[in-house]
Amino acid sequence: MDGQATMDRQRAEAAGADRTILVIEDDAELSALLADYLGREGFAVRIAGNGEAGLELAAAGDCSLVLLDVMLPGRDGIEVLRELRRGSTLPVIMLTAKGDDVDRIVGLELGADDYLPKPFNPRELVARIKAVLRRSGAAVSEEAGTAPPATARWVVRGDLRIDLAGYRATLAGRDLALTVIEFALLRELAQARGRALSREMLLDRVRGREFDLFDRSIDVHISHLRHKLGDDPQRPRFIRTVRSVGYMFVGEGA
Repeated sequence: MDGQATMDRQRAEAAGADRTILVIEDDAELSALLADYLGREGFAVRIAGNGEAGLELAAAGDCSLVLLDVMLPGRDGIEVLRELRRGSTLPVIMLTAKGDDVDRIVGLELGADDYLPKPFNPRELVARIKAVLRRSGAAVSEEAGTAPPATARWVVRGDLRIDLAGYRATLAGRDLALTVIEFALLRELAQARGRALSREMLLDRVRGREFDLFDRSIDVHISHLRHKLGDDPQRPRFIRTVRSVGYMFVGEGA
C-alpha cells in the first residue's frame, strides 16, 4: 500500500464510516483537490481511479457516500452505478463533464441520489454531500462528529411501515431497500396521505431549493418507488397520479 493510500485509510478510520467519502474519479489532480477540500470540511476521502477499484472499496462498507464520475476508463460511471445498485443503497452523487440531460436521466433511473456537472464549485459539492447524507440518516453537521438528534417516529399505512428515524421502510415485513430519494418521497407522500403534492412541492421538500433540478426527475424516482412497492399505476394501492398536479398517497391505515 503506498503512502497516499495509507493516509486515506488512516483518515477514514479516524473520521468514521459516516463521514467517509469514496471518490471514483480517474483525474488524479481533481481527486487530490477533492481529498484536500473535503478533508478541511471534516470528511475522510477514499480514492479509486477506475470503476473496478471503486466497486472493491464500496464493497468494504466503510464509507457513507460515493462521488462517481461518469466518464471513467473501462467500466464507465453508469455501469459502476448499475453494479452498485444491485446490492446497495449507498448514496451516490454523479459527476459529469457533459452537463447533458441524458446522463442525468440515466443516472437517476439507475438510482443516483444527485448529480453535479463539471466544473463545479467545491462549496456547492459540500452542500450537496451534506444534504444527501442528512436524507440518508448519516451523522453530518457543521461540526465533525456531531450527530442529529434521534427520533422514534413511525408512519404506518396498512402493512407498510416507514421508520423515520432509521430511514427504512418495510412492506409486509419485507425491507424495500429504497434509495435516499425514494425513501424521502415515500415519507413525504405518506405523511400527506389524501392530499396531492405537486412535483415542485416534492422537489422542495426532498432536495431543497438550492439545487438546479428538473421536476420530471421526480417521475423517474416515483416509477422506481412504485416498482418496489409492487404498485400498479392504473390501479394504485399506494401512490396515485393526479393529472396536471403531481402525486397523492392513497394507502390505508393510521
